[in-house]
Amino acid sequence: MSKTEEEDASELKLGADFQKAKCLMNSEVCLLLEHKYEQYKQMCEDSMTHVPQVFERSLQYVKRFSRISNQDAAKQTREVLSRCQLAEFELAVLGNLCPETVEEAITIVPTLKAKGRLDAEAIEKMLNDLLMIRKFE
Repeated sequence: MSKTEEEDASELKLGADFQKAKCLMNSEVCLLLEHKYEQYKQMCEDSMTHVPQVFERSLQYVKRFSRISNQDAAKQTREVLSRCQLAEFELAVLGNLCPETVEEAITIVPTLKAKGRLDAEAIEKMLNDLLMIRKFE
C-alpha cells in the first residue's frame, strides 16, 4: 500500500507517528511557550542570551490562533472533548477551530459521524459545553 493510501486524516489513518502521540491545542502550546518565554527573559537578564527568533515567532503564531486564553479554560476544553472519547487528533482540531454547529464540526472532522461514534445530539451537547467555557473565560 502506498503512503498516500496509508495516511488519511478523514478516516483517522494518521500514520505510525500519531499512533500514541498526544496532540496539543494551540492554546495549550501557547501556555507552554509563554512559561518558557518567561524563563528565557530571566536568563537574558542574567547573561548575553537572547530569545531565539523562531521561538518568538512560534509564540506569536499560537497566540494569534488560540481561541482560548487561560489555563483553566484550556483544561476544561480538553476535559469536555476527552469525555467524548475523541482521538487526540480530533480533540486538537476541534479545540483549535471551535466549530459552532454540528454540520461544521462534522465537516471539519468527518470521523465524528462514523458508525457507532457520536450522534448529532452528543456533538451538539459537546459544542454547547465548549461554547459555555469560551463564554465565561
